[in-house]
Amino acid sequence: MNDKTILQQFPLGAPPWPTLDPFLFCVHHKDAYPKGNGEFGPAASLAGRAIGQDFANKDGWNMYHGETVPGFPAHPHRGFETVTIVRDGLIDHSDSLGAAARFGEGDVQWLTAGRGIVHSEMFPLLHGDRENPAELFQIWLNLPARNKMVAPHFTMLWGPQIPRIEAEGVNLRVIAGVFPNVGQPLAPPPDSWASQPEGDVAIWTLKLAPGAGLTLPPARPGTRRVLYFFEGHSLSLNGETVEGRAGIETSVAQPVALVNGPVPADILVLQGRPIAEPVAQYGPFVMNTQAEIQQAFTDYRRTQFGGWPWPASDPVHGAEAGRFARHPDGRTEAPALEQA
Repeated sequence: MNDKTILQQFPLGAPPWPTLDPFLFCVHHKDAYPKGNGEFGPAASLAGRAIGQDFANKDGWNMYHGETVPGFPAHPHRGFETVTIVRDGLIDHSDSLGAAARFGEGDVQWLTAGRGIVHSEMFPLLHGDRENPAELFQIWLNLPARNKMVAPHFTMLWGPQIPRIEAEGVNLRVIAGVFPNVGQPLAPPPDSWASQPEGDVAIWTLKLAPGAGLTLPPARPGTRRVLYFFEGHSLSLNGETVEGRAGIETSVAQPVALVNGPVPADILVLQGRPIAEPVAQYGPFVMNTQAEIQQAFTDYRRTQFGGWPWPASDPVHGAEAGRFARHPDGRTEAPALEQA
C-alpha cells in the first residue's frame, strides 16, 4: 500500500497553471486597477501597452484584450465549460443568446458552452474616487463527448449562498463537491461533468491564517486532486512539507491534514475523476477529434453561434447596475442577502 500523500509537485509560474483531466485550463488574474476614468476604463495612460493583447502586468494591472475597458471582448467557445470565481471587483457578461450579467465580490458564474456560444467578459472600473482592485479565477472544465453539443447554459452561484467555513483561521468556500459539515453545494449546470455522480468534481478555495489547519476528506478511487498553493511560505500535508508556490497532486485515498506555515496561505483545490477521452483543442474550441474542431470553425463562420446582439464587442452594463443576471428566456435574478 502506498501511504505517500504528495504524488507530484510542479512549479506555479505565470498563469495559466497546469491542470489534470477533467480540467483543461486554470488562470488566476489579480489586477491593482487604478481609479476609473468615467468611461469604465483606467484613469491612467495606456502608453507602452500592447492594446488588444496586454498581459505584461505593467504597473500591476492588465487591459487583456480590452481596448477601452479591461477584459475579454466577444469571443466564441464550444465543447467545454468556464467556471469564473470572482473574489474582488466585478465582471460584466454579455452573450450571443442575449443574456447578460454583472457579478463579482464572491460570486461564481458557471457557463456550459456546449454546441457554441459567444460571450464577452469585461471588467468595468466603476469607481472614479478610488482604486478598482480585481481578482478572479477562470477554470475550464471539459465536457464528455455525449455532452459536447448540448445547448449553452449559464448558472449563477451567488456569493452569499455558497457554502463555507469561516472559523479559527480557516476560510473555505465550496464551489462544487461535498465537503463534510459544510452543507449541500449549489447545483452546477445540468449537463456538467460536475453534475454526474461519477465525475466526483470539487472546486474549493481555501485561505489559512498562520498556523491554521484543515483536513481535506478522501475522494473516490480514480479521482485526482490538485492543490494550487499560490500564496504562502510553507504547507504541511500529513506531515510532508512543501515550501513556496507549488501545484501539489495529493492522494485521495485518505484524509489530508493541512497545516499552514508562518504567513497567510491561499489555495485553490481542483478535483475530479478523469473523463479519459481524447482531447482535440484549438483555442476556444475543445472537442474529441480534429474533424470536430474543423466542424466547429465551419459552424462558427456560418452561424456565429447565434450572432452578436450587442452594439459593441465589449458591452458594459452602466454605472448604476448592481449585481444581476438576465437569462436568455428573460428570467432575472440577483444575489440574496448575505448569510447570517
